[in-house]
Amino acid sequence: MSDAPLGVFDSGVGGLSVLADLRRALPGEDLLYLADTAHVPYGARPDDEIRELTARAVSALHARGVKGVVVACNTASAFSLGDLRSRFDMPVIGLVPAVKPAVLATRSGVVGVLATPGTMRGTLLADVIREFADPAGVRVVRAVSTELVPLVEAGQADSARAREVLREVLTPVAQAGADGLVLGCTHYPFLAGSIRAEFGEAFTLLDSGPAVARHTRRVLTERGLLSGREAGGQERFLVTGDAARSAPVMAALLAAAGMPVGGRVAGGRVAGGVYTDGQINRAAPLPRIESIQT
Repeated sequence: MSDAPLGVFDSGVGGLSVLADLRRALPGEDLLYLADTAHVPYGARPDDEIRELTARAVSALHARGVKGVVVACNTASAFSLGDLRSRFDMPVIGLVPAVKPAVLATRSGVVGVLATPGTMRGTLLADVIREFADPAGVRVVRAVSTELVPLVEAGQADSARAREVLREVLTPVAQAGADGLVLGCTHYPFLAGSIRAEFGEAFTLLDSGPAVARHTRRVLTERGLLSGREAGGQERFLVTGDAARSAPVMAALLAAAGMPVGGRVAGGRVAGGVYTDGQINRAAPLPRIESIQT
């Protein structure tokens, strides 16, 4: 057993969707979340820069005594997992786009994947499509945007502009007959409300948060690293940018993910609808966030 914290890393605040899944699966674990808000978004950055930024962030978590790290970022996972596992003597767990469950669930034989340019460019998505979609004869329609992550980071997941961008990039996916949409970025579950507003129930939305949370519990158990506590785990938050600017957005997203600051984790998934007229609820209790350099 180990009561050391578990590190969770994302390029920004999107990984809070995964943090909520981890909290539900691991109620006794202390979770140390690091958002590289000074450099978000990663999606359009060069491959080597993504690897370097990710390594610096995981090094910062390692220096704070974490027993393992969940890379709660699809772009960082696509480029950095092998490098990280060679550098650090601790479990490093990444994300795999939820193509397999989408393929198993589709009735139309067409599924969509919404992802960042970096995730689309990496080999991980291509590998899972080749492994699961191609043998099943399922067509995968890809949609990409550079604007959606910054909108979520700015607290505009439910804004008119977010819905406009989603309408532009997902209309071809809907027209192709896709009945499932893989959310290939941890920021995108926070867009669920806007996707529903534009497309109703046209898509079943799938993300990899619940699966990575279950896998993390298995890994910690197998390595004897699971906390001895059955409940009462705490969260701490680090950012590389302006903590005061991040705090209200993170508070709103934590509430959307079912784990409001000062409250108990809820059983549901991200549902959207945290904002009013595209603005975050700045009256919500704010998380305590430390600003660091990596």
